[in-house]
Amino acid sequence: MTEQEDPNRERLKNHFAQRVIHQARQILEIWQRLQGNEWAPSDLAELSDANLRLLRFAARFEQPEHSQLARAISQALQQVEANRGRLSSTLITELNRLMQRLSRTGLRHGDQLDHTFLPPLRKPVYILLQDHDRAERLAKQLDFFGLGAQSLPSVNAFRSAMAERLPCAIVMDVDFSGASNGLLLAAEAQEGLEQKLPLLFFSLHETDTPTRLAAVRAGGQEFLTGTLEASSLMEKIEVLTCVAQYEPYKVLIIDDSRAQALHTERLLNSAGIVTRTLIEPIQAMAELADFQPDLIILDMYMPACTGTELAKVIRHNDRYVSVPIIYLSAEDDLDKQLDAMSEGGDDFLTKPIKPRHLITTVRNRAARARHLKARMVRDSLTGLYNHTHILQLLEDCTFRARRESRSLSFAMIDIDHFKRVNDSYGHPMGDRVIKSLALFLKQRLRKTDFIGRYGGEEFAIVMPDTDQEAAHAVLNTIRERFSEIHYPAQPTDLCCTFSAGVVELKEGTDGLIMASQADEALYRAKHNGRNRIERFHPTRQIATISVKLPNPVTSL
Repeated sequence: MTEQEDPNRERLKNHFAQRVIHQARQILEIWQRLQGNEWAPSDLAELSDANLRLLRFAARFEQPEHSQLARAISQALQQVEANRGRLSSTLITELNRLMQRLSRTGLRHGDQLDHTFLPPLRKPVYILLQDHDRAERLAKQLDFFGLGAQSLPSVNAFRSAMAERLPCAIVMDVDFSGASNGLLLAAEAQEGLEQKLPLLFFSLHETDTPTRLAAVRAGGQEFLTGTLEASSLMEKIEVLTCVAQYEPYKVLIIDDSRAQALHTERLLNSAGIVTRTLIEPIQAMAELADFQPDLIILDMYMPACTGTELAKVIRHNDRYVSVPIIYLSAEDDLDKQLDAMSEGGDDFLTKPIKPRHLITTVRNRAARARHLKARMVRDSLTGLYNHTHILQLLEDCTFRARRESRSLSFAMIDIDHFKRVNDSYGHPMGDRVIKSLALFLKQRLRKTDFIGRYGGEEFAIVMPDTDQEAAHAVLNTIRERFSEIHYPAQPTDLCCTFSAGVVELKEGTDGLIMASQADEALYRAKHNGRNRIERFHPTRQIATISVKLPNPVTSL
């Protein structure tokens, strides 16, 4: 007879293992903060100390995955130290890869829980509304999105909760427990805090400018009015609280002088920017396709061609038309500089240049380019990738999966009976459902998965390092949970479901074929009764099944 494991011991183990997850989050926060600094020795020391604590906790609380990652991060940081504190593109890339892996070890609901043995650490959201019943309903809805929320009925309850545990965010009615008292209470809560908490103010009615100004002075980062809807609130909280996975900026340096290129490279590496140097400008287009830089630094005068000629060649390709080009040259003639910028350049820096000037210019230009690119490739309603870009990502991932002999799955999702939602409840409700599913997918899928709005009520998901069985299991869990969400409506609340088709990358297929196969599997799911996930089977024929459509109110 085997001895039954003590449940108290297991609970205790999970309780202490939370410290490992918390320490992992701290490392990611430091890493994210470093990207805005110039990687001073003190910054690296802080990262190293935090990683040593992670290594210690992971060993003590038997978390092998975290132990492995902490050791790898420690080795990378030791290489930086051995390099006299200088970063290189290789080391930055390696550290970023490790941070990506660390971010997938339990910091988001539904991520690799079988590896972490406990749900992710997530601080609650405190909700304080005049209408406590409304706050309770809102908290319950936020739970469906994997975010713990706690509605607090009084000032004393709020103060007690703050003393016991700080939240990840506060949603505060400006008139909580009296006219404008919410503003005073929020300001009081922020006093003495080293790091201010994300604060979202709410008013049932439109307010005047003085009230909004008082909200700003109290530390408010959002001001919401009217109806508080869980999915849109969740989206705002996610933006304010998420430990986003930062990708270092990538800069392609094209300069025929190896010494000058090396100097530029070292300056940018010291600020955590990944670089690639090209001495032969004729190879520029091949390097652009492979490296996909955020920005190009271009010498004006090179033997094979001039910088302005190469800039024109680059701009001829639609894919690189928005990539910033900065000329870096000893040319000090202002007219020639202006002429060069009119030929496809965005800025002109003169050698010799101060390191901070170069780093700041590169960062600002790259950040703006990323922001603009994000707006171009994302759907305006959901914030997900648009149709064109999700297919581009699918092609990129198929190429990478084949090259590295890794698995890849692709899924197509369609909201069931969506036309009935629009016809019965109106298009604004339809938009709410679409936004809700988009946010739900972002919350439940991994950070390494790519999610796109394919069109209308259709979504597409690219899932690297995932076989068909695993993709099916993950999406089925999401399907079950999504069907539990209630949307307040008359005469009864609305519930929705979705169907999906899943396909895995096989020999002889590409992105377009996978998209067609996933669509075929989705079609089968629709004909087999909806509210289900179907795998693609090449030999199986689709049979047309007569389906009796369910009640539009209760079974959408």
